[in-house]
Amino acid sequence: MTTTASLDETHTDADGSKGGAVGASRAFAWMLIVTGAAGLLAAWVITIDKFKLLEDKGFKPACSINPVVSCGDIMESDQASAFGFPNPMLGLATYAIVICVGVTLLANARFPRWYWLTFNFGTLFGVGFCTWLMYQSLYVIGNLCLWCNLAWIATLIMFWYVTAHNIRNGFLPAPRAVRDFVSEFPWVLPVLHTGVIGMLILTRWWDFWTS
Repeated sequence: MTTTASLDETHTDADGSKGGAVGASRAFAWMLIVTGAAGLLAAWVITIDKFKLLEDKGFKPACSINPVVSCGDIMESDQASAFGFPNPMLGLATYAIVICVGVTLLANARFPRWYWLTFNFGTLFGVGFCTWLMYQSLYVIGNLCLWCNLAWIATLIMFWYVTAHNIRNGFLPAPRAVRDFVSEFPWVLPVLHTGVIGMLILTRWWDFWTS
């Protein structure tokens, strides 16, 4: 097996079968570790601040710095406990799983198609949930949480790269042109997705940012 710094390289079984177990490059593994760690950090800080708010209604999180960037207002909203418990507690578990996957890939682990598709579904759920939270934050609650923003970006990066990985290995059906595109330019979609979020935030509070 050859190891390179390419984020796009994958390692298949000796028979070269696309249906066999597939690994990934060290760079891909590190991407999962770094994004998982970023999400875990955000979830940890939000969880700690959430419990402090439950203990003391007068507590002001450090990231509540102006009328728009107000983590406290986000944490006290109904949307912050979408499943009946604080959302970041879900992040503590899921981002830890992402880190574990990254570490096992660093150890040259290979996983079968069902594993990669399950992992992809998990990241899809994550990016879908983050999208819902983003909408609620921008257009319903009317505030931003910087730690939440970090979790959003980390989640969408891992989703797009895992999706590209599965398309490249034939685990997700796609035309040849799409496979070639995600193999050559896997960074384009996460960059565009991040740019869209940035533009929505910019335009949502344009008067505030420019005043």
